[in-house]
Amino acid sequence: MVTQEIPRTAASPAPARRSPRRRRDGRAALLYLAPGGILLLAMLVYPIYQLVLISFYDYGQPQAVGNAPLVFLGFGNYVELLENVQFWEVLAKTLGFTAVCVVGSLALGTGLAVLATRVRAWARVPLFLAALAAWATPAMAGSYVWLFLFDADFGLVNEVLSGIGFTGMANHSWTFDTYSTFGLVAAEVIWCSFPFVMVTMYAGIKGVPEEVIEAAYLDGASTWRTTWSITLPMVRPLLTIATIQSIIWDFKIFTQIYVMTNGGGVAGRNLVLNVFAYQQAFAGQEYGLGAALGVVMTLLLLSITGLYVRSQRRSAGWV
Repeated sequence: MVTQEIPRTAASPAPARRSPRRRRDGRAALLYLAPGGILLLAMLVYPIYQLVLISFYDYGQPQAVGNAPLVFLGFGNYVELLENVQFWEVLAKTLGFTAVCVVGSLALGTGLAVLATRVRAWARVPLFLAALAAWATPAMAGSYVWLFLFDADFGLVNEVLSGIGFTGMANHSWTFDTYSTFGLVAAEVIWCSFPFVMVTMYAGIKGVPEEVIEAAYLDGASTWRTTWSITLPMVRPLLTIATIQSIIWDFKIFTQIYVMTNGGGVAGRNLVLNVFAYQQAFAGQEYGLGAALGVVMTLLLLSITGLYVRSQRRSAGWV
């Protein structure tokens, strides 16, 4: 009787254990990160918890001063908010306004960053100084400067336009029509936010190896083709960060809209969600409803940024 020997399967290697040095480095990293993590929990998690908690109650000025008991409404504030027609109108305007500001900031900042890498130092230094001056200008001061420049009676812009032949622009009010008002505020927002994109993209472009750029030029690629097909794909992570930051900042715009439209424009035609929440919570003393609107804004912002990051990861082939 012939017996057949069954070959033995090779034992799978034991999982590699972390070295003592790596474990010590991990514990040290946790110790270094612990103060920042505790501060983040105190400054972020607890206020969000309170915001969500208040949104479930009928919380107004009497409840805030202790003259009336709290009444639990559950999702009553959210239902009232979602049934409000004005909320959907303001949401649509906010999304459109944010899109214009983000695209404008990215286009202007990235374009100037590419230009800064092409010019000499004598031209690059004044460009960066002017951009950083716009970035350092407080939002309140910048808003009033833009209002003065576009003033209907004494504004420099109307005087220049009427002086070069556009006589219809004399005494033109830039803050009366809904779209021109949004355009004026968007221009001011882009003016004070594009320097962040410019500095970020400039640092990323300067980090691209020169050998890659020289090889593209030797192959006959133009400057535009090199920038679009080589430089921008290599700085995609920085572009993603700049886009997310711009979305967060521009979606939460308050000061520029409130100052330049005098609280939201005529009959609330230029309201955005942040100003609308302020009117509901503080001017209307409906803190519970304002808190519900704040929760909805947070969820919208997280969903928008999450979808953008996911699309970028897919297009770049990230895991």
